[in-house]
Amino acid sequence: MLKKLDGAIEQINAHILGKRAQVKLAIACILAQGHLLIEDLPGVGKTTLSHLLARTLGLDFNRVQFTSDLLPADILGVSIFERQSEQFRFHPGPIFAQVVLADEINRASPKCQSALLEAMEERQVTIEGKTYPLPEPFFVIATQNPTDQVGTFPLPESQLDRFLMVLSLGYPDRDAERDLLLGESKRPAVDALEPQISAAELLELQQQVQQVEVSEPLVEYLQRIIDMTRQSPSFAIGLSPRAGLGLLHAGRAWALMAGRDFVRPDDIQAVLATVVNHRLMITGEGSVTAVEHLLEIPIP
Repeated sequence: MLKKLDGAIEQINAHILGKRAQVKLAIACILAQGHLLIEDLPGVGKTTLSHLLARTLGLDFNRVQFTSDLLPADILGVSIFERQSEQFRFHPGPIFAQVVLADEINRASPKCQSALLEAMEERQVTIEGKTYPLPEPFFVIATQNPTDQVGTFPLPESQLDRFLMVLSLGYPDRDAERDLLLGESKRPAVDALEPQISAAELLELQQQVQQVEVSEPLVEYLQRIIDMTRQSPSFAIGLSPRAGLGLLHAGRAWALMAGRDFVRPDDIQAVLATVVNHRLMITGEGSVTAVEHLLEIPIP
């Protein structure tokens, strides 16, 4: 199964040039059953990466373009009265897919952004008092333009905390950009790709992640990280219990991808930045980043 996973990663790397670290982190996010936010400038490959992940992993895919006039019903669905049956019938929205791309999520109003909260946390939606389960696996990929751009609404903390990881692709290096300029367009090639893993196999891998062993010293190390964010004056707000669990799940996924059945401290360190940076705010007392503070914590 891990060989198939390696093949999936290589297929994505063949189309997203020069971003091997980000691709591996995105796969780890899916294995950990988390949701992914990609924050960067327009045109660096955010949407292409989302398509590649869904296509390579054999998952159903829906895209929602978030705009200022988008309504929650446009995402979740709506009940429509049918004259023939003389009753209301629910018409599912695009949220009912295994991979949902919330494109430019911060261009929609906060009311519309909040429509995703229940879906992301409980993998279900409640409409007019009735609850509808979402497909399995269920994974939200959101893209976001920098918040200083015109027409954006910053995501509230409650929404940000539901994203396991936040990635930034950045500009490609010179060699990767040269290959991109001289090569053919990647978009048509993505549609022709064959899945490297089935949805059932992905679910099995997600179950294997849950079985990766976590030792007592590793739990102690995790708690030291969490306590540091809550007690140090360098942080305006500490990590939530959801964030702590997310860090543990991401570390387990990283260990599984390395072919191990136990988590090491360097697994936690490998995913630390993408899991905690969007959840923490550094106060004005220092110039180092949040992760630099946390990496100084001694390993028990």
